[in-house]
Amino acid sequence: MNPFFAEVIGTFILIVLGNGVVANVILKLTKGNGGGWIVITFGWGMAVFVAVFMMGQFSGAHINPAVTLGLALTDKFAWDLVPWYIIAQLVGAFLGAVVVYIFYKNHYDQTEDPDVIFATFATKPAISNRFSNFFSEVFGTFVLILGVLLISGPVFEDGSSDQINFGLGSLEALPVGFLVFSIGLSLGGTTGYAINPARDLGPRLAHFFLPIRTKGKSNWDYFLIPIIGPFVGAAFASYFYLFFVS
Repeated sequence: MNPFFAEVIGTFILIVLGNGVVANVILKLTKGNGGGWIVITFGWGMAVFVAVFMMGQFSGAHINPAVTLGLALTDKFAWDLVPWYIIAQLVGAFLGAVVVYIFYKNHYDQTEDPDVIFATFATKPAISNRFSNFFSEVFGTFVLILGVLLISGPVFEDGSSDQINFGLGSLEALPVGFLVFSIGLSLGGTTGYAINPARDLGPRLAHFFLPIRTKGKSNWDYFLIPIIGPFVGAAFASYFYLFFVS
C-alpha cells in the first residue's frame, strides 16, 4: 500500500474510533452516554493501537504530525516526506470526523448543547489560560514523542555477539496505545490532550463545514495552541533524546 494513502487511512481510523468514543459518551441517547473520562481515554488509547497495528507495516503509522516531526528531527524519517505525511494526516482526520458525524447523526440532532457537539470534534481547554494551555500541549506531546522514540521491539541475545531482533506483530502497537491512555488519564484534564495537530485541526475544519443543526462556533481563537504546542513538544522531546539518550 502507498505510504501516504496508509497515513490517510491510519489517521482516519484514529479519528473514527477516538472521536467516536467521545460521541458515544457525551451525545444524547447513545448506549454509552455518561460513560465518563475513563471510557474516553481508554477509547483513544485503543484507537491509537488499532490505527498503528493496521497501518504500521505500510507507513509506520505516524498518524500525528508531531510524531512525523520528532522522527525527522532524530534522523529516523526523511525530511522530504514530512509535508506529504502531514497533508495525508490532515485529510484522514477531516474525513474521520465527517464519518463520526454521519454515524451519530441522529444523536447529534438530539443534542442541543453546542459545547457538547464541539467536544466530539476538537479540543477546548477546561480553563482558558493561554500560557498554561500551551504548556499542557507542549508537555503532553513531549511525553508522547519521547515515549515513541524510546519504544523498540524486543531483542533476543543468543549468547554470541549477535542479537536477533524479532517483532510481536500487532502487539508492537500496544505500548503506544497504553502511552496515549496514560497521558489522557494523567495530563488530559486541562486541554483535552490534543497532542496531535491533525487530530485537532482536521475535525475542527469538519465542525466548521458540516451542517450541524445546533452547532456553535468552531473556536478559531484557540486553534493555534493544539497545533504549535505539539510541534514544540515534539522538538523538545527529539533534542532531549538526541542529547541524553541516543
